[in-house]
Amino acid sequence: MSVHLPILRSLLTAPFREAVVDDARSYRGIEMVVAAANLAREIDRVCDTPTVGVLLPTSGASPIAFLACWMSGRVPVPLNYLLKQDELDVIVEDCGTDTVLAVNLLLDHMGYQPKVPNVLKVDELSLKRVPPVKWPETFGEGDLGTLLYTSGTSGVPKGVELTHGNLAAGVRIARQHIDLSPTGDVFLGVLPQFHCFGLIDLTLLPLTLGCKVVYSARFVPTKIVQKMRDHRPTIMIAIPSMFNALLGMKSAKPEDFASLRLCVSGGEPLPDAVAKKFENRFGVTIAEGYGMTETSAGVNICRPQEYRPHSVGPAMPDVRQRVVCTESGRDLPPGVDGELRVAGPTIMRGYKGRPEETSRAFDERGFLRTGDMARQDTDGHVYITGRLKEMMIVGGENLFPREVEEVVNKAPGVARSACIPRKDPNRGEVPIVFVEMEEDAEFDEAAIRSFARESLAPYKVPREVHRLDAIPLGPTGKVLRRELTPPEAMPSS
Repeated sequence: MSVHLPILRSLLTAPFREAVVDDARSYRGIEMVVAAANLAREIDRVCDTPTVGVLLPTSGASPIAFLACWMSGRVPVPLNYLLKQDELDVIVEDCGTDTVLAVNLLLDHMGYQPKVPNVLKVDELSLKRVPPVKWPETFGEGDLGTLLYTSGTSGVPKGVELTHGNLAAGVRIARQHIDLSPTGDVFLGVLPQFHCFGLIDLTLLPLTLGCKVVYSARFVPTKIVQKMRDHRPTIMIAIPSMFNALLGMKSAKPEDFASLRLCVSGGEPLPDAVAKKFENRFGVTIAEGYGMTETSAGVNICRPQEYRPHSVGPAMPDVRQRVVCTESGRDLPPGVDGELRVAGPTIMRGYKGRPEETSRAFDERGFLRTGDMARQDTDGHVYITGRLKEMMIVGGENLFPREVEEVVNKAPGVARSACIPRKDPNRGEVPIVFVEMEEDAEFDEAAIRSFARESLAPYKVPREVHRLDAIPLGPTGKVLRRELTPPEAMPSS
């Protein structure tokens, strides 16, 4: 069940095949195995803890580091290089590692080094020499495979314990759900590998199958379009803000995207405006997927042959899902909104060192409480409608920010929006919207509210609209509503 053994087998089965291409170079299968074996020796030499931090950019160096950790019998902990030093130090301390794998260029960009006894700078190590023959360490299904830390949207980041069984199941069900060709499919990896989608769907999955994967350390639209032209990827998984940024590329043409047969958006709901513009301009239908750190990445992906707007598709193989009433916990019929709960082989073992929070995360039937509101149709397709904790109550009516944002995002000149509640003495709460305008577009609050009024029920129409230079986003493109503060209520007229 060791997740790394099938990857090593795949790399050695075609040792001279180009397995990975990144911004600096390409890697053949044998080169990755040799580098991982040498790095495993370096880890053994300095590391005295069961965990190893991996602080590397999206590149071929990351899978080499993951393989090296597992080959040495240790647990890789991907670290978010977008965090501030204090935030990263909290994670390093919590995971208990004494060693972090890094590269100079990234450390220079961050402006600090993590506080650990050993910082192994991969770019300074000699990883091409022939390593001594040694069988890699192996693990059982329930053994810890990795610790992925949540983005901390509800407080201090928590270490999500994913076992080798979880990771292997994530690869297996994706392979069963999507028709993948080891010789014909090329993945474009534009998501950070410290994120569950970047680690599992854009690293472990293609390398296990023997598919070529092309990485980009930074999402720069001009670079991504050029990689499209050079490598003709067939599969791209990204976040909504990335697809929106590609729409801003005036030089991009439909033929640049013609090789894509599966284009998936995840991490945040895909705005209607972005989906329609992308399809109209490039001829590519963006399907939506759903997953979270606690589910080992994707548990739903809407395949092209079953595409439905806003649907994240049915549950993937061996995944069980229920939509339940948030008050009674009873299962709800199709078409009714409730909390989505998930069970299956990819669901986390628990939160590191947090037994009470782990217990609360699961219901009495062993299903993970996702905290996401959803509904199912009669065919089992799931539609994510909002976050349970973000639901506001306006005059007794439930309202989710996404409902308002979907409409406001279509208003002329609006690039992105974020809706939050503000306390109101008469209606309990009222929706307030912040907008980020497109370049050279004029901000007109009255016009935006008038536009929203055409599509929204009166209680859903934003009470006020405020302009921001940029809507705050997390590392995976999620709108950080918690960073927005509602202004003081405007006086009644």
